Amino acid sequence: TLGLNVSFSFTRRSVSGTPLPPRGQQPAASRRDLFAREEEYKRLNAELQAKTADLVRQAEEVIRDQQEVQSRPVSTQIKSYEKEEDYSLSGLLSEGIVHLHSETKPKTKNVDAVNKIQNKRHSANKGRRANSSIKLKYPDVHVANDVAIPEDFSDFSLAKTISKIEGQLEEEGIPDYIDDDIFCGISNDIGTEAQNRFLKAKLRVMQEELDNVVYECNKKENEIQNLKSQIKNFEEDCMRQQRTINLQQSQTEKYKTLFEELNKKCDGLQQQLSSAEKELESKRRLQKQAATSQSATEVRLNRALEEAEKYKLELSKSRQNNKKSCLLQAAIIGTELFLKCLKCVRHEHHYKLSKLHLFSNAKKTTKILYFRI
Repeated sequence: TLGLNVSFSFTRRSVSGTPLPPRGQQPAASRRDLFAREEEYKRLNAELQAKTADLVRQAEEVIRDQQEVQSRPVSTQIKSYEKEEDYSLSGLLSEGIVHLHSETKPKTKNVDAVNKIQNKRHSANKGRRANSSIKLKYPDVHVANDVAIPEDFSDFSLAKTISKIEGQLEEEGIPDYIDDDIFCGISNDIGTEAQNRFLKAKLRVMQEELDNVVYECNKKENEIQNLKSQIKNFEEDCMRQQRTINLQQSQTEKYKTLFEELNKKCDGLQQQLSSAEKELESKRRLQKQAATSQSATEVRLNRALEEAEKYKLELSKSRQNNKKSCLLQAAIIGTELFLKCLKCVRHEHHYKLSKLHLFSNAKKTTKILYFRI
């Protein structure tokens, strides 16, 4: 048996969830935006993990089917390919059997050959149905942005695999137990011309099958190349998304630190505001007290002004009375002095000089009193 051992190692990449934004007094719009982004990243991560698991399962099924096909003996593979002859080959075979009827003599052998060919056609249909379940599967896979990528799959090539199998066959050689019975189910007594026609028909059918196989191989190789390019694009997209995620995480960390600083500043401002409100309240109380005291002082001042006006009038009256009284007193004093002088002149003539001196003093005093008034 010839087996092809293929091992794949998968590297899974998943979108890591972004950390929860800090709870606090941040703006409602930015907080909702961060929560929405976080939920979107979680949903994408879950979808990518599910698609990755599905892709891994499909790849394991393909590898298992391929190993089953490759582990089968070469003889069974050749027989399975022989069983996949379509109705065109059966028509050619039936035409060859008609010519065999005309060339061969015993009729019983021809009848047996026809029955064997019909049995072979029936078994070919069964083999076609059985072999269809062994064919490799290449389902249409909707690859996500972040999938499990086989590392050895990038170096896979059908041409390399075929060359490797041919090299193994050349080294080991074709097994001796392969049953190369081309005329299985046909009588050995047929002529050379019928054999040639049968072989030509079989060769034509095998050539068509080979062309189909080559076409399928080329098609699969093109699909593999397309998948490689898609995987490369998905890797680049995944790297871009990882960079954006890292950038968003750094931005969220910055926003978190800024939010904490703003919370601290807000707490300080809140304390300052509360102290300012207390001071304002005390100042309002003082202002009310000052207003009440000012109104009381204004009332008192008004009363004092009224009393001052009264006292002013009384003072002016008293001053006028004082002036009159002072003049009367001065006149009385002057007259008294004059009378005394006269008395002195009368009584004592020898004191004349002293009387004159006293009279002059009396005049001076009267003048001083007049000036003061």
